[in-house]
Amino acid sequence: MTPVVWVKPEGAELAEVEFGDGRLAAKGTAVGGDPLPYRLEYELTTGERWITSRLLVEAYGTDPETGPWRRWLELANRPEGEWTISARAEGKIRLPPPGGDATSLAGALDCDLGLSPLTNTMPVLRGGHLEGGRPEGGEHEYLMAWVSVPDLTVTPSRQTYAHVRRDAVRFSSPGFTRTIEFGPDGLVEDYPDIGRRVRP
Repeated sequence: MTPVVWVKPEGAELAEVEFGDGRLAAKGTAVGGDPLPYRLEYELTTGERWITSRLLVEAYGTDPETGPWRRWLELANRPEGEWTISARAEGKIRLPPPGGDATSLAGALDCDLGLSPLTNTMPVLRGGHLEGGRPEGGEHEYLMAWVSVPDLTVTPSRQTYAHVRRDAVRFSSPGFTRTIEFGPDGLVEDYPDIGRRVRP
């Protein structure tokens, strides 16, 4: 089990990650302040080749005007490639409803939990992007099941990863490009504007 802490511009995240035979399992806690203060708990498991199997997320907080609120999301990817989404919410809060259209995720292999450096690990390891990746130059576009936080809305997201050097990749999505640095364990060291790893 590898414990890791990332500090963020508006919060922090603690995760415990276990690797084994092309799989990972993780539990994490994150806190943030935009668009309102929240706490988030998640559990992530993958199948072979780091393909997402299930993501469980719970987000909660207290709105100064409307009181306590809480949201739950279960995002699952069956072996045959069919995604399912289960979501519910309690409390009144001015955020989009949790969940989304699972059929729009057809073809996606990975989840992408918003503002979490953890979920960049799966496509990077599977694509070999730290070693130069694919024969066409180490660049590849992925369809991701993107989970917005703290609302827990799920939408499809097209993202591109490209090899930069043995410890870095270039990440691109519409209107956003960053060079992400990784450690030898395959976990993010520095993701500008998202999170920086803190080591003892």
